[in-house]
Amino acid sequence: MKKKHILLLTTGGTIASLSGEDGLTPQCSGVMDRDLQQLRIHYDITVRDILCLDSSNICPREWQLIARQIFENRAGFDGIVVSHGTDTMAYTASAISFMLPGIDLPVVFTGSQLPLSDILSDGPDNLRTAFAMAASGFPGVFLAFDRKVMLGCRAVKVRASNFSAFESVNARYVAEVSNLGLVVDESVLPPRKSLPTLQDNICENVFLLKLTPGLNPAVFDMLAAMGYKGIVVEAFGLGGIHVLNKGLRGIRRAVEDGISVVITTQCLYDSSNLRVYQVGNQLLELGVIQGRDMNSEAAMTKLMWALGQGMDQKQVAALFAENLTGEITEE
Repeated sequence: MKKKHILLLTTGGTIASLSGEDGLTPQCSGVMDRDLQQLRIHYDITVRDILCLDSSNICPREWQLIARQIFENRAGFDGIVVSHGTDTMAYTASAISFMLPGIDLPVVFTGSQLPLSDILSDGPDNLRTAFAMAASGFPGVFLAFDRKVMLGCRAVKVRASNFSAFESVNARYVAEVSNLGLVVDESVLPPRKSLPTLQDNICENVFLLKLTPGLNPAVFDMLAAMGYKGIVVEAFGLGGIHVLNKGLRGIRRAVEDGISVVITTQCLYDSSNLRVYQVGNQLLELGVIQGRDMNSEAAMTKLMWALGQGMDQKQVAALFAENLTGEITEE
């Protein structure tokens, strides 16, 4: 049987790091040669180093570079694996999900908690899972870790040390590795609504705000003065925000100033629903947008992407009610 042709794009991260005097430092793909030789028994692999960064240094401009590399180099490949540091991988995978609508092959992000140079590294297992998903023929943007595959827009890093670093929040896993091999749950695969396109414009002026009791509403005025065009608020419970002591004043002014305000919940495994309580309905009357059951990474990157496409408040609100790539549960 002809081997599947897989493109590996490397960006640095722990998986490709070596220990130095100042700690772990990302390297190019040469440090991955031993593990790639094992994978080449099963796959035809092309490797391209596009970045060499700790993922804490990967920002929206790097998302654009990664998206362009995927889109422009996908021809002739059966799938693409992107090696990436774990700290911001969920943000990158989510952003790429929106920047590449209709992607026509599997794109799989992966990394590790221990570098490949460590004999006990989880990296080899994660690479094997990622390559298997990349060769599966199921299009979409995914994240593979600890023998599980999840939608890129549903992944959240929940542990900094344990090998089970990521979980699929509010969505089942796309695939899991068992004694049957890679078992894919096709019902979880992202919807395909268009031909593949590159839409990598993005607005960086989006702020993620975690609500705390007694938060000074003037913070919204400060964000507006700083030029922010969008705000994602991690609210209490189903989307509760304190309304006493002028709690809604700042949000009202932000919306009136044309800022798109999205309300999500601090409860990781749940959904915002502003229609349950009085405070939520007051927010809806102001013109805020429900984040529903999106995680913060998805809400943040979706808003950045929507504003990058030049959408106004009404268009953003309509977009947030639409399931683009599996980021929300359809009612």
